[in-house]
Amino acid sequence: MWGTLERVLVRPPLPEDVERWREYGWRSAPDYDAAAAEHEHFRGLLEEAGAEVVVSHHDPGNPDAIYVYDPVLVGSEGAVLLRPGKEGRRNEPDAIASSLVAAGVPVAASLAEPASAEGGDTVWLDENTLLVGIGYRTNPAALAALADVFAGVDVVAFDLPHWNGSGEVMHLMSFISPLDRDLALVYPRITPVRLLELLAERGIGTIEVPDDEFETQGPNVLALGPRRALALDGSPETRGRMERAGVDVVVYRGEEISRKGDGGPTCLTRPLLRT
Repeated sequence: MWGTLERVLVRPPLPEDVERWREYGWRSAPDYDAAAAEHEHFRGLLEEAGAEVVVSHHDPGNPDAIYVYDPVLVGSEGAVLLRPGKEGRRNEPDAIASSLVAAGVPVAASLAEPASAEGGDTVWLDENTLLVGIGYRTNPAALAALADVFAGVDVVAFDLPHWNGSGEVMHLMSFISPLDRDLALVYPRITPVRLLELLAERGIGTIEVPDDEFETQGPNVLALGPRRALALDGSPETRGRMERAGVDVVVYRGEEISRKGDGGPTCLTRPLLRT
C-alpha cells in the first residue's frame, strides 16, 4: 500500500447522489457543482503523481459510492468483491465489477453472507500480511472468507473501538495509513496495542497524529509512493510531522467530497496497480 501508484480507480460525485445524503448519514448536503470541481482537482493530483486514473460511474443515487476503496479489495490474483456492512452499500460491489473488468482487473472472488467486510477495514502491511479490523462494518466471518480467498496470506485481526457507535463509521484505516515499507501514520490513542506491537516487531516506525487532528481526518493519507503522500487539507501539524520525517506531502481541498461524507483520500481511491 506504499508502493508507487500506477493505476487507480475513482468514482466522481453524480447529480443523482445529492438528494440521498441524509439516508446515507452524511453530515450535511453536498453541493454538487463544488463536489464535482473538488473531485476533478483530486483526479488531477493523482495524474500529476504519475497514476493512470480509471473513472467509474457506477451506482448513481448513492453518495457513498465515491468512496471506492470500500466495496472491493485488490490482491495479486485480481479483485475480490466485498460485502459491505453498511446495508445501503450492498449494491456497490456488483455495480463496480464491470468497471474493474473494463480496466483489465479480473474479479477473482466475491464474499457472501454471513461474511461482511469493507475495504476501509483492510490494510496490506506487505504482500503476505493482510490486517483486518473487526467492528460494525466488518464481522468475524470475513476473516475465514478472506483467508480462503488469499491463500498463503497471513490474515491478522484487530478489534475496532466503539467510538461513536454503529451510525458513525470507524474503519481500521481511520487511524493507520502506510507511508513506506518502514513507516506508517498512526493515531495511537485508539490503535490496538497488538497492532502497535506488530508494527514495532516489523521494524515499522510511526508518525503520530495529534489529538486535535484526528477529527480532521489527519490519519487518512494515501501513499502515492514510498514517502509520497496525498492528504486532505486541514491537518497542518500532521503534515509537518510527515514532512519532517522525509515524506513529500500534497494536499487537496475536500470540504464536499471528504468532510461531509467522512471519507479521506484513501476512501476516494481504489488502487489497481502499485509497483
